[in-house]
Amino acid sequence: MKIVVIAGGLSPERDVSLSSGALIANALIENGHETFLLDLYKGLDGSRENVCFLHDGLPDRFSYTVPEKEPDLALLRAGSDNGNALIGPNVIELCRAADLVFIALHGDIGENGKLQALFDIYGIKYTGTGYQGSMLAMDKDLSKELMVQNGVCTPEWVLLDLANPDCIGEAARISLPCVVKPCGCGSSVGVSLVYDATELHEALTLAARYEQRIIVERLIEGRECQVGVLNGEVLPVIEIIPHEGFYDYAAKYQKGRAEEICPAHLDAALTKHLQETTLKVHDILKLGSYSRIDFLVDREGAAYCLEANSLPGMTPTSLLPQEAAAVGIGYNELCERIVRAALG
Repeated sequence: MKIVVIAGGLSPERDVSLSSGALIANALIENGHETFLLDLYKGLDGSRENVCFLHDGLPDRFSYTVPEKEPDLALLRAGSDNGNALIGPNVIELCRAADLVFIALHGDIGENGKLQALFDIYGIKYTGTGYQGSMLAMDKDLSKELMVQNGVCTPEWVLLDLANPDCIGEAARISLPCVVKPCGCGSSVGVSLVYDATELHEALTLAARYEQRIIVERLIEGRECQVGVLNGEVLPVIEIIPHEGFYDYAAKYQKGRAEEICPAHLDAALTKHLQETTLKVHDILKLGSYSRIDFLVDREGAAYCLEANSLPGMTPTSLLPQEAAAVGIGYNELCERIVRAALG
């Protein structure tokens, strides 16, 4: 079938998305699909009738390495005629001509539900979660509210609006140390660990580069664990151990920056609790055929759910593919299962 893999976009997670998209496109080609890798922001110049969908008879393969630093979006805008528009030329037309769109986007329009809603309007079939679940998962304040209402333990937090002149006073409701993060970003973009008042000001300044709505959350020190869901089945728990600092943007996407253990070396009761909570959060937030839920486990063994990811990374260092591999599902099969779920 003809599949458009849509990646890139005007997002701080653009580079991560392009890396995911390249691997997904390669897998789909190897699976026998005619595949086109499309940058959501740059779009397509010229007529879609001239588009060449790559297939397994061609030697072409895609490759993209995530740089250590986030992309310069102002530079991207300056080099494009697309300005602040989130979708480039001919994107919808090409997607309508395909049998399916595999969404390999991370952050912004790809995960907040806007693109999914637009595709629904045009009757375009796509992979992953629909617009409602995407919106619920991307908004960390809203998703945490839903977790609390449904008995899921999540770290205490406050939501700051930086337009509020008393936002520093609001932040003081969470005692130090704390975590500061944009409300609607992923990949640890704009995230800081804060241990004193000076660091708090610096952290808010950093987060404000990405968004005016900021989460200040109690810092839970312990083991970082994440659990994936694939077509209703929970995957093994994976534990992440950064070699230094915390699991930030560089540690997530630069090889050798963190150790990943899957299945994690946890006792059976904790493993069961994390997996059951994962399925519960997946259902609460109305997530689709696949997702990943992030946790911290403190020194006493209490598990705190941090957030949900409606479009987990599919890069060479990403966690969901490692969890799938632990139960015998290779990368190409993982992509194919996501495709079949979307068509089903």
